[in-house]
Amino acid sequence: MDTMYLFVYSDLHAEAQDRLRAHLPSEVTAVFRTELPPTDQQPALANATLLLGNPPADWLTTPPPQLKFWQIDSAGIERYQRVPVVCPVANMGDFFAWPCAETMVAGLLGLLRYVPELAVLQAEKRWVGGPLRPKLGLLRGKRVIILGSGAIGQAVAQQLTGFGCAVQFLARTDPRAQLHSKEELRAALPHTDIVVNCLPGSAEGFFSQELIAAMHSGAFYASVGRGNTTDEPALIAALQAGNLAGAVLDVTAQEPLPSESPLWSLPRVLLTQHSGGGQPGEDEGKVDLFLRNLQHLRQQEPLENQVDLPRGY
Repeated sequence: MDTMYLFVYSDLHAEAQDRLRAHLPSEVTAVFRTELPPTDQQPALANATLLLGNPPADWLTTPPPQLKFWQIDSAGIERYQRVPVVCPVANMGDFFAWPCAETMVAGLLGLLRYVPELAVLQAEKRWVGGPLRPKLGLLRGKRVIILGSGAIGQAVAQQLTGFGCAVQFLARTDPRAQLHSKEELRAALPHTDIVVNCLPGSAEGFFSQELIAAMHSGAFYASVGRGNTTDEPALIAALQAGNLAGAVLDVTAQEPLPSESPLWSLPRVLLTQHSGGGQPGEDEGKVDLFLRNLQHLRQQEPLENQVDLPRGY
């Protein structure tokens, strides 16, 4: 078989790089972006036969002519919808779903049980205790709407079953969802305690000022999909005015979040800094999926988690 050139854009730790090198077929040579000077990185991609990772979309305005396979190392692919790649493309599927869901549930529990405030008191060695007790809320029995019925949303719902939450899904085309339009969602929001946004970036601006205003003042908002799906200024205004009880945000409109953003200092906002998908063996998981798909490609078998870039899924 002809020699293939693998360009690894992913920032893999050393052990994962060694794992990849050790298991590549002999005809595949790997070059890691992190081992190249910045000026050599995009030209190196231009020569790739195989690609692992998420380079800037403008690096692929003219895709490598010999590219045979691209393994995206995230679940979201919307940034690449206009990339004119004609080779097979796969993403990470539901690899990040469970940890993302745990981050949302942990964040909501933290806000309801005042864990951030208690952590500050511990750092200050101040014992308050009793006066906090009347403020503490329960996740048990909360009325929840999950935006998006994909893998992350399903994992959130599964975890919330242990708390006896009443869960509804909003999904435009999924017949299993209870809500299918903005109008139905808006009508349900006044009676909803928690909204968990798991929408992809293609749903830009979906959770609008109008929908935020429909939530009651004791409700919480959580977002783990993409930051551009939330009207962030409207969310900030609602939080500042006390029209929402709090927010758990794994994603924001701009990342890293600018230092001047009010979200840093709002008392009932928990920022998890796009760490939601983190888990033990994350880099190894990316490597292993790439290696399995490379084997499928060589044997002309169906790929795991193959996606259609123009459709965004």
